[in-house]
Amino acid sequence: MTGHLPPAPSDQYVTLPEARLVTTKALLAARENLADTITARAMMCLHGGAGFGKTVAVTSCLRELEPDEDIRRITFHARPTTRAVRHELFAALELPGQPPRYPSEFDHLLKDTLATAPRTLVLDEAQWLSSEQLEYCRYLWDDPYTQLAIVFVGGDGCYAALRKEPMLSSRIYIWQRFTRLSPDEVLEAIPLYHPIWAEADPDDITFADQHAAHGNFRDWARLTAHTHTALERLGRARVDREALRWAFSRLGSGG
Repeated sequence: MTGHLPPAPSDQYVTLPEARLVTTKALLAARENLADTITARAMMCLHGGAGFGKTVAVTSCLRELEPDEDIRRITFHARPTTRAVRHELFAALELPGQPPRYPSEFDHLLKDTLATAPRTLVLDEAQWLSSEQLEYCRYLWDDPYTQLAIVFVGGDGCYAALRKEPMLSSRIYIWQRFTRLSPDEVLEAIPLYHPIWAEADPDDITFADQHAAHGNFRDWARLTAHTHTALERLGRARVDREALRWAFSRLGSGG
């Protein structure tokens, strides 16, 4: 449904039976940071490289933290105009009728709507927003009557984009950076992610991370799917180097 959090099964990058959401240190921090931001009706920025688990962390934590709160999400796939941002908000808030024709009229409608009840707005891929659109978000949040919490989620460039806007960045309540899993975190998290890794030799998990996944959860998802297929094709019950190299060959990885 437009504007709402996606269903939980879509959290996994690839469809993979038995894959689990792993509670990493970054996810635990995100849960706490989101809760504090929503309580304060504040703004936060959660940023980091592609595939590090930002969007999954935000959506899964918000489902758990605020099941009854009005949470709306907009994902930007290209650089929008401010007019497009207004229309995205109109659709995400499921407002009736046709969008207003004039910006001033549109802004009054959005602010009046955002003043009726507490809302959390998740702006995903926020690095696509220009200075004008970021200022527009601050303008809506700054209104004394809107009851709005805003979560900016973005990849490379998101932190720099928000920091360049002093009026906005000075109002960001919490900044959280997602990074790659460290080698130790990989050995803790990956055996919990999928059963094929639960009984795997830790050296093989480290080998897989060094040659293909590099502490990136999205890369681990792809690698797990291909390794699962490799075990079936090779007739193996347990991950080994041959199965891993078979998976690597599909990923363009070394080894």
